[in-house]
Amino acid sequence: LWLIIVFLIGWVLAWWYYSNKYRKEVDEWKTKYNDLENEHNTTIKAKKVRAPGVADAGAIASSFVDGVSKVDDSVKDDLTKVEGIGPKIRGLLNDDGIWSFRQLSQSPVDRLQGILNNAGPRFRIHNPGTWPEQARLAADGKWDELKKWQDNLKGGR
Repeated sequence: LWLIIVFLIGWVLAWWYYSNKYRKEVDEWKTKYNDLENEHNTTIKAKKVRAPGVADAGAIASSFVDGVSKVDDSVKDDLTKVEGIGPKIRGLLNDDGIWSFRQLSQSPVDRLQGILNNAGPRFRIHNPGTWPEQARLAADGKWDELKKWQDNLKGGR
């Protein structure tokens, strides 16, 4: 009987000790979680406030070459006609200020890959190596030549 009582007292004391010990750590993690969640919500709100199609300063600066702007707000092409670009990637390109075939054709592959890398692992796997050339053909109206080339491509590669 004494053995059972001592065991129960030991178990209660251990439970009380460990519950208090880890409670502080759990409270710290909850605080960190709430801070990160607030930061995330603030970032989401800031992105929603930004007008659609308005590029950030880096994208605007990169759209100028020798003092001449490549941006033509009147032309908004369907970039999904380029093999390897779907609606989601088109949205990423639009968010970065690329709206037309001409703009896409003048964009370096490194910039396009950077856009995909910044969008996360689902987009990193795409290869934009042929997109500028496909966009050049589309911008020049060489649809037959583009179609022949796309027939040989698989997913933009």
